[in-house]
Amino acid sequence: MSAAEAASRRSRLRLVVVQALVFSLFATLFVRLYYLQVVSGERYTAQAADQSVRDIVVQPQRGLIVDDMGRPLVTNRTAWVVSVDRGMLAKMGEGQQDKLVERLAQVSGVRAGMIRKRLVTCGSKGSVVGACWNGSPYQPVPVASDVEQSVALRILEQPEDFPAVLAEQQTVRNYPEPYGVNLAHVLGYLSPITEEELDSAEEDGDESVNGASSVGRAGVEKQYDRWLRGMPGYRSVAVDSMGRVLGDDGEVEATPGATLVTSIDARVQGLVEKELAATLQQARTEVDTVTGRRYEADSGAVVVMEADTGRVVAMASQPTYDPGVWVGGITKKQLAHLYSEAAGTPLLGRATQGQFAPGSTWKPFMTAGALTNGYTEDTRLACSSGFQVGNRVFKNYESGAYGSIGFDKALEVSCNTFFYRIGYDYWQRFGSDVDDVEAKDPLVEEAKTFGFGDETGIDLPGEASGRIADRKWKRAYYDSMKDYYCGIADEPQDAKTSDFVYRFAREFCIEGFAYRAGDAVNFAIGQGDTIVTPLQLARAYAALANGGTLWAPRVGKAIVDPTGKTIREIRPKKVGSVGLPASVLDYIDTALKGVSSRGTMSWKLPGFPLEEVDIRSKTGSAEVYGKQSTSWVASYTDDYVVVMMVSQGGTGSGRNGDSIRRIYEALYGVEGATVDPRKAFIPGTEPPAGLPTFMADGSILPPGRSEQQEEGR
Repeated sequence: MSAAEAASRRSRLRLVVVQALVFSLFATLFVRLYYLQVVSGERYTAQAADQSVRDIVVQPQRGLIVDDMGRPLVTNRTAWVVSVDRGMLAKMGEGQQDKLVERLAQVSGVRAGMIRKRLVTCGSKGSVVGACWNGSPYQPVPVASDVEQSVALRILEQPEDFPAVLAEQQTVRNYPEPYGVNLAHVLGYLSPITEEELDSAEEDGDESVNGASSVGRAGVEKQYDRWLRGMPGYRSVAVDSMGRVLGDDGEVEATPGATLVTSIDARVQGLVEKELAATLQQARTEVDTVTGRRYEADSGAVVVMEADTGRVVAMASQPTYDPGVWVGGITKKQLAHLYSEAAGTPLLGRATQGQFAPGSTWKPFMTAGALTNGYTEDTRLACSSGFQVGNRVFKNYESGAYGSIGFDKALEVSCNTFFYRIGYDYWQRFGSDVDDVEAKDPLVEEAKTFGFGDETGIDLPGEASGRIADRKWKRAYYDSMKDYYCGIADEPQDAKTSDFVYRFAREFCIEGFAYRAGDAVNFAIGQGDTIVTPLQLARAYAALANGGTLWAPRVGKAIVDPTGKTIREIRPKKVGSVGLPASVLDYIDTALKGVSSRGTMSWKLPGFPLEEVDIRSKTGSAEVYGKQSTSWVASYTDDYVVVMMVSQGGTGSGRNGDSIRRIYEALYGVEGATVDPRKAFIPGTEPPAGLPTFMADGSILPPGRSEQQEEGR
């Protein structure tokens, strides 16, 4: 074979090999294409569609809050909300973006810097906690809520000036204020969900919240948040590869939240709030004879509770605030006011969070402790003008003296020296060894039996526990503060340290741990370091009224779903019993009747039909170092407990007696010396047994009234 023939043969062989390779490549490509387009086509088509569809959250309408008759306390209303579409904003140049933000700030009243902060996604670079956007990146970001309609219309009518800006109507909380009700500390408020809360919800699989949710922060809005919030819906939108929205792709409707029926009676609540506000206003016009200046009357509270169930009928605190201030976002200035001590810290609900020395309203519980620990109804002790302990004389109010009396008379006239003797006797017998923090103390033990020193368990968050200032507390307080006071005592007194502070620091450093006789006698009359909340005192008086049962107070009564079906009844919860013999409870009950008919409250009840509405009461004036007296009246009937407190308000009955009377007159329909239940705030003085009826058209019928009855009116 010639060289030429050999070369030609090799060329043909190479061509065949190349052709085989090309064929195999095409065969492989064909098989792969067949696999992708035919075998796996449906799966990849679904993935591609999924990548081009994004969900936008549709927030649910939050549930209503109503009183026991179905009167709305919190509803929803539509409000204009201005939002910015960040997808469209991103298409604009930086200069155009800045001009748009400045123009929007001018129209909406929201600072440009704040708008920019709200447009940043939480967790990303430059995000500011509390201002950043926590929701979907494909959802328009709200930058101004509850704006004037004129602002919204200007944005809608001038789209060329506000590209990427939307103005839409959304629902926000509304407060109808039936009978002028405020109820801010009970209702609470909402604010946007935090990143931590959202992460926790996602870990728990809770789908009822999302990055754009608002959640309850206080009051029943927080306590029953998971019922009120509802379930969000979702609107699916198609987007292109750049994330730009192309159109809608389906929607899942949101489920509205459930309605909370409370035990509050709006008529009683409205009256109680007016009485408290008027009492504080009147006090500030009167001069305190002790200090020579007008009463500060810086705060106050009223609690009206069902004696047999612990349900709260009304609860008022002063100072208060407009709950609507949170709607649409609260400003720094408004928030600072709510926390301001100069303004009286309006955010603090005095009924459940305020803590005050109980004064003489404490004495019925001390009576119970004494009558079950050695003393009897026949006991007689001197009610002298003063009682000396060591080198100090503890005096009666205005140094009055009533001779040798029993517990009943001591309660009627509120004799301090009678109870000083009880406290001193127990201290001498059981607790004179100041190193023995475990020493027996019948009066302390009885106070704890009535629930003092612990939270009542009310269905409101943030409740204060009060304080029983016994030996253990005093030792613990000393251990926590001794370095501070000993540090003052060990240094030479300077011009900034007053004689009193320097002397107190030296005494505290040496013997601040010791529970002395003075502590014991002060405890017996509700003075010293022991403090209670008005709600704790009301719950304890309810136990006197109902035979000894301690209830966890309840504001919530039932949860009703959007169709009107009751899905949960919130029943009264018994949490303890004081365990007192019936004879002791009867004795105290009779003595407290005497307070109303002959004792320190009687001058406020002339002509009141006590034979029909038998009010048992105890007045109190608690002295507070550096302040004016805290005034108290704690009272009850067979049906209700009414407790009223005014800080720096003077004497108990002198300050609160008139309001207590008017509240009972309204509850029972008292006119002059007669009772007309038809004119009572709560007909027959009994709260409604049933629940309101929620109609399909959104109307609410009061308990006991049928749809047919309503139509026939």
